[in-house]
Amino acid sequence: MTTDETVVPAVHRTARQRAREQITTELLGAARRQLAAEGAAGLSLRSVARELGMVSSAVYRYFDSRDALLTRLIVDAYDALGATAEAVAEAPESTAEAAAEDTGDLARWVNTARAIRAWAFDHPHEYGLLYGSPVPGYAAPETTVASGTRPSRALVGIVARAAAAGRLAPPSPAEAPPLPAALAAELEALARQIGADAVSPEVAVAMIGAWTQLFGLVSFELFGQTRNMVVGNAALFDAAVTRQALAIGLR
Repeated sequence: MTTDETVVPAVHRTARQRAREQITTELLGAARRQLAAEGAAGLSLRSVARELGMVSSAVYRYFDSRDALLTRLIVDAYDALGATAEAVAEAPESTAEAAAEDTGDLARWVNTARAIRAWAFDHPHEYGLLYGSPVPGYAAPETTVASGTRPSRALVGIVARAAAAGRLAPPSPAEAPPLPAALAAELEALARQIGADAVSPEVAVAMIGAWTQLFGLVSFELFGQTRNMVVGNAALFDAAVTRQALAIGLR
């Protein structure tokens, strides 16, 4: 076989790969538009194919089922939100922006929370897919876990780094009842699992509460549950996440 003969198949493979990536991107774009129009429960390979002028059987070359397409949408959305949170939570303190602003642990948590809220309002349908009602008949596979934990791990990382550096100053737990021994053991194991060994069970409780409240506030506002409650939703969000971060011990 000549050199030319060995190169041509490689070129052809690359061209096929590029074509496959382009069609996959178009399929995902059509799926996101359908998600916005019909909701996750209404997503179907047939309607996605119809929008792109493809026969439905051709779509199965790229996604073998509706669930496979849904999983890809979920993973992509988690990765996008995770990258947004990480960009703020893990930003180096030596940047010009950091030199001009308060970059303490408390500010880093609040700014990360704001970034999550902003992403949710920029991508309401994707956020609803992640944190809204479960899709009937769909069970997310284990392959979504790594991407799905990125937003929360970005927040946990702020607390873990502050704890490891001795910067946490949580309120006195004197008035709080002691944690059940079984729960404390679970939280200690969880802290080790996520690389936050210096986080105590009491701080872990506050951290989980702050994390769930953060997403609860975003979901309530995005899905209209705070309508007619307050006008300044952004101010309410900032005030709530700041107080929860203080309860963790971030300063």
